[in-house]
Amino acid sequence: MSIVTRFACALLLPLAVRAGGVSRRWRRAVELSLASRRRLSFAGQRTGDDTAARLVRAAVNLRDLDISRSCWGCQITDEGLIKISSADCVGNLTSISLWGLAGITDKGVVPLVSRAYSLQHLNIGGTFITDESLNAVANSCTNLKSIILWSCRHVTEAGLVALVNKCRRLECINVGGMRVPPESFVGLLSISPALRIRSIPQILNAGVQVS
Repeated sequence: MSIVTRFACALLLPLAVRAGGVSRRWRRAVELSLASRRRLSFAGQRTGDDTAARLVRAAVNLRDLDISRSCWGCQITDEGLIKISSADCVGNLTSISLWGLAGITDKGVVPLVSRAYSLQHLNIGGTFITDESLNAVANSCTNLKSIILWSCRHVTEAGLVALVNKCRRLECINVGGMRVPPESFVGLLSISPALRIRSIPQILNAGVQVS
């Protein structure tokens, strides 16, 4: 997709929707372009809940959704995630990044991941989720291979244990900046010996495999 098309998709589609018949042909062209997209990124875009939800709903073949926050980035909240969770493509998503979205909590994350049955990679670092979100991931995303929980300070050892117990294909977990004591990660390796645990220097002294 060209830069112009990406700009149109991210910023102008809502205007076309409101404009009705005047922009009908143009809107149809944008919708067809979105329908063929397998990756959609809002990183660095000034995108809100309604616009993001419209675009994701139109991207029916989407596999990779990146709505990470950047310094100028999108302002997605729980309400936006709830709207996005109803999109047809959610069940086919293999990768979701919610990195740094300070406005999201379990309220928005749980409905989204509960329908993401094909999810393999999840970046939810820098958010305010708790064990409730991890339990939803554990129950619904059994194909998960990697998860980034960097600085998720409200997640506890219990949530990590539930995740590793149920996501048997999990290969890598990033736990940097969490408040879970280093010795807790030894227990995770007893469940999944091949698990790679990243980004915590202190766990070296606990005999935990890091990379």
